[in-house]
Amino acid sequence: MPFLNMPETGGTEKRINFLKYLFIVIFIIYGVRLFSMQILSGEVYRSRAQDIARRTTVIPAQRGEIFDRRFSQPLAMNVDSFAVNLTPAEVPRGEMPALLDRLSAILGVSRDQIERKIPAQYYYLYQPLEVAVNVPFSAIAALAENMDSLPGVSWQSKPMRNYIDPGSIAHILGYVGDITRDELTMLYNKGYQQGDSIGKAGIERQYDELLRGKDGQETRIVDVRGRRITGTENNIRELPEMGKNLVLTIDRSIQTLVEKALGNRIGAAVVLKPNTGEILAMASYPWYDPNIFNRSDMGAEYQALSNDPNKPFLNRAIQSSYPPASTFKIVMTTGILAENAFPPDQLIDCRGELNYGDRMWRCHIRRPGHGRLNLRQAMAQSCDIYYWIVGRDHLKVERIISYAREFAFGELTGIDLPGEISGFIPTPQWKDRRFHERWQGGDTMNMAIGQGYTLVTPLQMANMTAMVVNSGKIYRPHVLKEVRHPVSGAVERSVMPEIAHESDIDPQVFERVRRDMRSVISAGTAQFPLNLKTVQIAGKTGTGEVGVQDRWHSWFTAYAPYEAANPDDQVVVSVIVEAVNNWEWWATYASAIIFHGIFAGQTYEETVQALGPQYYMPLQRQGRRE
Repeated sequence: MPFLNMPETGGTEKRINFLKYLFIVIFIIYGVRLFSMQILSGEVYRSRAQDIARRTTVIPAQRGEIFDRRFSQPLAMNVDSFAVNLTPAEVPRGEMPALLDRLSAILGVSRDQIERKIPAQYYYLYQPLEVAVNVPFSAIAALAENMDSLPGVSWQSKPMRNYIDPGSIAHILGYVGDITRDELTMLYNKGYQQGDSIGKAGIERQYDELLRGKDGQETRIVDVRGRRITGTENNIRELPEMGKNLVLTIDRSIQTLVEKALGNRIGAAVVLKPNTGEILAMASYPWYDPNIFNRSDMGAEYQALSNDPNKPFLNRAIQSSYPPASTFKIVMTTGILAENAFPPDQLIDCRGELNYGDRMWRCHIRRPGHGRLNLRQAMAQSCDIYYWIVGRDHLKVERIISYAREFAFGELTGIDLPGEISGFIPTPQWKDRRFHERWQGGDTMNMAIGQGYTLVTPLQMANMTAMVVNSGKIYRPHVLKEVRHPVSGAVERSVMPEIAHESDIDPQVFERVRRDMRSVISAGTAQFPLNLKTVQIAGKTGTGEVGVQDRWHSWFTAYAPYEAANPDDQVVVSVIVEAVNNWEWWATYASAIIFHGIFAGQTYEETVQALGPQYYMPLQRQGRRE
């Protein structure tokens, strides 16, 4: 028996020896590994451990402020406010729904709105996500009182945008909002991050990179419960840098004057300096209050504005185009004189009607018509028949198109505001492609008086007038005047006048056109509302047909003073009142108020009192006025 058991004993010893060696090898491996981790790579792992306990919080930079041209009146500034954040990964599993309910009750915002900020795929993130802005101090106090039941919730001071009495200037200033995923995808490489505020429209969008500044950050060490560990030199604070201050070309007093002169009429008005391209005022009605975007509960108000059929978010001065109507006769007059297409002193008999093709074409003055007129008289009285005949039979369509483009119609002006459209100049080739129809003489006649397919924006109309004033030059319109340091106020950059378009038309032609435009005021269609004692004006009226018997677009574009020793004194005013308003031929009256207010240095109320009650409550007129 003992002999038989010997192999078993030997096998046991082998197994014991094997285990001994195995334990020795394991011990050596662990020893080497521990030596490597603690001695050779100790610094790396200590750094990793520190990173796990480190929390970094962004300190938002204050956005640069926006001022009017005198750097005296802030148009957009910052106010102190709070933002509430939630770090999803710090919320225990399964407690997120209850936490969102508690947050919703304390902050006074819907749970759906918070959930949209923190979708389920973000639940693993240790990054704080912003769930509410512009939070009142009372809500912050309530959060502080309930911190034990609000894991992952934090708050910070976050300055909010405040627009001072915005009104019609809202379309120029724009507004800011949270960066979207699409915007973040495009702008991530420029330093933008989730939760940033970004300009969405107007100046806020155009110059966002100047205005936004540079965020700071605070890095702190926390314990396992997320509580800050004080008294450690690892707490680092990097201060934010405020964005640049912007000074606009806008004159706040003129902007208010224009806004009130336009009134609650759907349309737009532009005031610019022709010798620099500076926009002194730009109003579009209806407008909106950009301060609504600071509110956490703005959803219903924003939806109402978005669904408004009058489109209050639309800046009609640069984002809507209209038939130029009889204001286009400035282009026609320039072409006739420059091409010697028809003797300017030769008379054409207007009998109020012209039979052409299969229809009767009627001038705005019916029988007996205007009688016999030369070019200047035709401009003053805005005689359609004169321009129909000369345009169709003498200047002709190709040269009309050429001169329309000479005035930069159909092109972007290049203004430093987003969303500008280019308008449209039709051609025979376009009509053939679009409608598979040949261009007819009637199309040329329509184009000759600014009807048909031609479309221009109010800003392009102002540029057209500026080109006449400058004898062939158009300066690029701009809204930014200066960039200033946010602390010292020192000017870091000034915007200089830039020629955007220059014509080789003889300056004497423009001198003649200016005289003809003056005759519109002194002896023509705008004699009554615009023959002011304050200043001499030269301009052109226009009544755009829209196919409705008692509705027309009301146009007026002009400049003053008519003759100025200093070109810097001159301003251009262009006004459009859409046909959706009750017909009152208001563009001319609004322009009279604007010109008088500017050159008399008076407010809207003072101007109306000086000019008379008809400028406050215009008489209703039943017919077209050119």
